[in-house]
Amino acid sequence: MDLSDFAADVGDSGPVTITGLGTRGGPVADVRCVRAPAGIDWIQADEMIVSCGAGTPVAELDAALAGVGQSVALPLSGTVGGALAIGRSSHRRLGDGPVRDVLLQTHYVSAAGEIVKAGGPTVKNVSGFDLCRLLVGSRGALGFFGDVILRTRPLPAVSQWFHREGDPWEVFAALYRPVSVLWDGQATWVLIEGHSIDVAEQAARGGLRPVDGPPSLPTGGRRSMAPSALRTLSGTSGFVAEVGVGVVHTIEPSGPEPLQPAVAALHRRLLHQFDPGGRLNPGIDVGFGSV
Repeated sequence: MDLSDFAADVGDSGPVTITGLGTRGGPVADVRCVRAPAGIDWIQADEMIVSCGAGTPVAELDAALAGVGQSVALPLSGTVGGALAIGRSSHRRLGDGPVRDVLLQTHYVSAAGEIVKAGGPTVKNVSGFDLCRLLVGSRGALGFFGDVILRTRPLPAVSQWFHREGDPWEVFAALYRPVSVLWDGQATWVLIEGHSIDVAEQAARGGLRPVDGPPSLPTGGRRSMAPSALRTLSGTSGFVAEVGVGVVHTIEPSGPEPLQPAVAALHRRLLHQFDPGGRLNPGIDVGFGSV
């Protein structure tokens, strides 16, 4: 994909912000705004990789991949670049892994207005620092995604949500690699995927009954805990927790979790190294490694 026009739009001076579909907060106010190119370059179903512009809507990419029996482990809202820049996994993280594992290669535009390649189409082709994992979750403060190569995965034969009351850890221990286990302090929801016989056997083993879907995730706040610490939430309410992951969705708003001083200092050094003038998405509070 030719990124020369995109790089020229970003330029090498003055503050600049980037936007996609506006589903993750939109651009920085009163700052010149650019958009990444969109469109699917190619799908290599046999290699389970896909190349597209960062401005491509995730829903469009998902529909194209479904045509070859595959999918990509990104939240379905917004653009591909936005999902990677935020780095926030969906409730399927237990089975799909974190968003940072999806990105294999990118060409991004740096604060100097240069097109930089990071990563490679296969893991064995990557050498040196793994910048892809650093860029995911950096909210565009280190560079603006232009195009990307992503890892895909096959669509399962069966994908079914199940439900039961009671202890989620009892359910978790009885199942083999569930895709998602959600718990609201009283009941447990489980997403199991695979062949129909295997799904049915796991459901029977866990004492689960099929339901139409997961519970609605509270949108007030989101915080991360050690997976083992989720037990301390027993007897409370107003949350939905991702068992085995440690992410807790809460009804009550919650601010960003404070960084340890050493981690905050490391972030400042990284930002200065990649963008000394602070021109990319100025004013955004960056917390690398989003869950």
